[in-house]
Amino acid sequence: LDYPDELSYLRQKGNSVAQTYGLIAERLFIDDEEVANSPTQFGDVRGGDIKYRDVNGDGVISNTDRVPIGLPRVPELIFGFGGTVGYKDFDLSIFFQGSGRSSFFIDPSLIQPFFINGRSESGLLQAIADSHWSEENRDVYAFWPRLSTTQEVNNNQVSTWWMRNGSFLRLKNIEAGYNAPEKFYEKLGLKNLRVYASAINVAVWSSFDLWDPEQGANGLGYPIQGVYNVGLTARF
Repeated sequence: LDYPDELSYLRQKGNSVAQTYGLIAERLFIDDEEVANSPTQFGDVRGGDIKYRDVNGDGVISNTDRVPIGLPRVPELIFGFGGTVGYKDFDLSIFFQGSGRSSFFIDPSLIQPFFINGRSESGLLQAIADSHWSEENRDVYAFWPRLSTTQEVNNNQVSTWWMRNGSFLRLKNIEAGYNAPEKFYEKLGLKNLRVYASAINVAVWSSFDLWDPEQGANGLGYPIQGVYNVGLTARF
């Protein structure tokens, strides 16, 4: 689309096809009085709801206030590294994988507590219990806006409030083994005997700690599984 110069920030030319456009969240409204003296937002806005920046200065928060936010949703960097070392009869193999330069956005409608969606009700995440706006604690930078039993359209907008760094480093595979000495396995009539232990998806390091960052916005979906094995290999 060809936008006039005053809306040039809406042009997508030159940006990644995976670039997200959204609102700039400044903080939470401290009270209803501040809401009344601020640009019009979405729905029934109250103290404790997210306050967005009026980018074009027209007094109304709308689609024309959406700008490129964060890095592309698809990682710009995918990497992996590892190796194998041995000492006498012992060996160790290890492999790391990760991604960098990406952003993902929490979907607040999927983690909102006290809201019945269909037949189920979302549970209360510890992060929300520990940090949310309330009349008793008007923290304008709390993780969660004011609590509600209804979906608040204003707080569910795609914005920098829910934007997170998608970069991570994962210990994907590790295996340690021991090859029994020849004099031992020959007594058993074997040509080789090896004992090993291995694990998959052992650990992950990320600045995001609510759930596995590789799940992105789908944090309450089925988690990435860790697999642990102990085995013995014998050759006759």
